[in-house]
Amino acid sequence: MSVEFLKNVRSSVVLTSLLAGALTISACQQQSEPESGMEDGVHAEETVPMSAEPAEHIAVVVDTADASLNEVEGDTTASVNSSVTQMSYLCTPELKVDATYKDDANQVVVATDMGTVTLNQTNEGSNPEVFEVATAIDGGQGFTQWRVGHEARDTGVMRTAGADESNVNTYECSKAS
Repeated sequence: MSVEFLKNVRSSVVLTSLLAGALTISACQQQSEPESGMEDGVHAEETVPMSAEPAEHIAVVVDTADASLNEVEGDTTASVNSSVTQMSYLCTPELKVDATYKDDANQVVVATDMGTVTLNQTNEGSNPEVFEVATAIDGGQGFTQWRVGHEARDTGVMRTAGADESNVNTYECSKAS
């Protein structure tokens, strides 16, 4: 081997080493990604931030023109037609009252766990509206009286007694929400 040949090989090895080192260093450096074009955006999935707030309540309109009173669920407020309204009340001492107002007939049907009774309106006023019947809430001897206040019928008082009309039970009621 000649000295001239060894010098050429040595310079080739040094030059190759320098090129390999330059490629290695450039590969480790951060480079900005190229801007995505219109075609890249078509297939890319975008992330949309979610809100932690609940969705807006959507008012549901239900046509109840053909519904009978029995088809209306018991613990909701509903208007079957313009003259019948059903409302629920929670009372003190503990009692749940479901009242179905029949405005055309000036009546209210009051249903509790003690029984159900139909009461007739005894006054012309609207605040309070007074409804009475000469039977106890269980249908036996006695009386039941239902007084409901305010235009929206938000509060009511029920008085009922059995055969001993001197022993009157009074319940203060508020519209269930």
